[in-house]
Amino acid sequence: MCAHRAASTRGDGGAGMSAPPQPRRRHPDWIRVRMPSGDGYRRTKKIVAESRVATVCEEAHCPNLAECWAHSTATFMLMGDTCTRNCGFCAVSHGRPAALDPMEPVRLATAVERLGLEHVVITSVDRDDLDDFGADHFAATARALRNRVPRCRIEVLTPDFQGRRESVVTVASAPIEIYNHNLETVPRLYKRARAGAKYDRSLDVLRFARETRRDLLTKAGLMLGLGEEADEVRTVLMDLRSISCDILTLGQYLQPSRDHLPVERYLDPKEFEAWGREAREMGFRHVESGPLVRSSYHAWSHVPGE
Repeated sequence: MCAHRAASTRGDGGAGMSAPPQPRRRHPDWIRVRMPSGDGYRRTKKIVAESRVATVCEEAHCPNLAECWAHSTATFMLMGDTCTRNCGFCAVSHGRPAALDPMEPVRLATAVERLGLEHVVITSVDRDDLDDFGADHFAATARALRNRVPRCRIEVLTPDFQGRRESVVTVASAPIEIYNHNLETVPRLYKRARAGAKYDRSLDVLRFARETRRDLLTKAGLMLGLGEEADEVRTVLMDLRSISCDILTLGQYLQPSRDHLPVERYLDPKEFEAWGREAREMGFRHVESGPLVRSSYHAWSHVPGE
């Protein structure tokens, strides 16, 4: 997941207003992103453009775009590039989305085939305007991928579907291997960062997915640096383990523009290492923890035993 947040691990957000403009803090020395270049990057960019599919790599200004695209890896974003919610941390545009494109699943599967991917991550904007919040479109995309690239491992990163269990079941029952839903931050900061979302509802999404298919790996991510306290983070990790969440990603929140929430604190890389050790001791099967980690970053390596 080179994914989703210049500030975000996008997958689900809130419907609140953007934060008032704030001066942007200078990134510390360990936050360094190289400019996109190379044959692999150009090939990925060409295929994505020709296939007319959206990537969260571009829409969310992901800092890992250069690295991932150079390795022919991308995180695809379904259902357009306009979200019905307006998270204070996320760079994806918000407003009234266009109608669903029924050919999008086939086009995306074709792009994945051309890229030769062995692991693909598919996410989406929030589509609170749809009766099923986009669940059927996720499932149709998974089926198209399985038909076109049968050996490709499929990971989904879904919104909260407004807590609708039927929507979660629809996606979890599709031919996927990993069900990802990001909690993003600690409960105390939801009103500020994810207004319109609910912490318990997001936990339920992962719980419903686990109950639907016991063989399904579940995954969640948090961004740090929004003002959370260590004990709050620890409680979230324990909540995730209580519903048998398998995979965890922890990364630094980066402010995508002056109109978004400011960074309250940059964590030292050693702090991310410490959180990674603690999470593994709690029983997570795989933990990716670091300043530039996003929920799709190195996603192909998050499957235990692979």
